[in-house]
Amino acid sequence: MSETRVHLSKTEPAAYHALDEFSKTVGEICAANGIDDRLKELVMLHCSQLNGCSFCTRIHVDRALKAGLDADELMQIATWRESGVFTDRERAALELAEAFTFIAEEGISDEVYDRVGSVFTEKEYAALSWACVSINAFNRIVIAGRYPVPPRSPQAQV
Repeated sequence: MSETRVHLSKTEPAAYHALDEFSKTVGEICAANGIDDRLKELVMLHCSQLNGCSFCTRIHVDRALKAGLDADELMQIATWRESGVFTDRERAALELAEAFTFIAEEGISDEVYDRVGSVFTEKEYAALSWACVSINAFNRIVIAGRYPVPPRSPQAQV
């Protein structure tokens, strides 16, 4: 098995730069449409976990902590359906994150669309949807390139 892979951001930086600019635009759309950093990072983190992207998971754990999620909430993401720590908005966002991440399986079902749409405005729904599209794209680039996630040194802990 080859450990070294093509690093897409280095091999074709123009395309990666465009995706990075897209991501920044998505962040602006989220902020302009009532999606705070806490909710956005919850979505980014959950998509990254579902895709098995340890590189992006680390990045979004750090950002989620800065956005106000605590260790207990981070640990409950994997079991959000059974957990009582998330608000209705957060639960709807987590469900939408799952639907977008596994979109090839059944699309965005009417049930999910209606349930999530009953919690979010059209603008909020669109902003969160673009956030899901953005992070799922990054996850695919990073996973394909096997970006390393080495252990952190004790002084580099969040």
